[in-house]
Amino acid sequence: MTILSPAKINLFLAITGRRADGYHDLVSVVAPVAFGDQLTAESRNESHGAESQFTLECDDLEVPRDGTNLILKAARLFGEAVGWKAGVAFRLVKRIPMGAGLGGGSSNAVAALRALNHLSGAGLDHGALTSLAAQVGSDCPLFLHGGPIVMRGRGERVDPLPEAAARRLRGRRVLVFKPNFSVRTAWAYEQMAATAPASYLPAAEAERRLAAWVAGPAGAEELLGNNLEAVVFRKFLALPALLERLRSRFGVATGMSGSGSACFALLSDDAPVAEIIAAIREAWGTLGFVETTAIA
Repeated sequence: MTILSPAKINLFLAITGRRADGYHDLVSVVAPVAFGDQLTAESRNESHGAESQFTLECDDLEVPRDGTNLILKAARLFGEAVGWKAGVAFRLVKRIPMGAGLGGGSSNAVAALRALNHLSGAGLDHGALTSLAAQVGSDCPLFLHGGPIVMRGRGERVDPLPEAAARRLRGRRVLVFKPNFSVRTAWAYEQMAATAPASYLPAAEAERRLAAWVAGPAGAEELLGNNLEAVVFRKFLALPALLERLRSRFGVATGMSGSGSACFALLSDDAPVAEIIAAIREAWGTLGFVETTAIA
């Protein structure tokens, strides 16, 4: 079977503090978008040893094919959880850029869990799949929901965004773009910790801002915020320079997704998309990533 493995964007991201276990607590509104990778899973039926049970091919040579890949990690956890011994060959068509803050690896892992749940006939329910996804990575459980969600804790606590608020996001056109460099997530969080407590947004304030937006009529523009931008933008000056240029020239609302380096612009129906893309190419060159999509 073949599954779309969507990218995500963080429309609102508040890092609220560091936990005793070394992770950071956060409050975030995350939305999947309509573009992503394509994962095919083909059952080989016969039994295999633990080392060869699951295999992965990918059209992008930079994608690891060993045990560090989250597809294979998720597959092993699934096989152990349900006692499934059949082999599965995965093929990944990679469209989500890596090191972007778009959740590509986490989304791939959840696509693998969905495929294995179908192929094996195990019929795990949402709760069981969520438990497995959380063992793979903090961002994984959000991809088990088919729309915008609120993520809390270190990312393992996921709740659907209230329907009235979600309707204000679904279908909204978005331009997603990434320069030809990445931002290492661990580095970004280290910078947050090094500049604490000023870099954090208190949890009570983050929840107040989110509740006010959910309760009101405002569109996505009024929701945007990401306090990781402050530490990332101090080093990677190309990001704030371009975002400010797009805001001032085209009047679009912009933001950074996760820890970057991917950014996004919310598009109105009459937005001059070709001109905006040309401005991005002019600033960042032709090797960057640009995709016009919509919030799912």
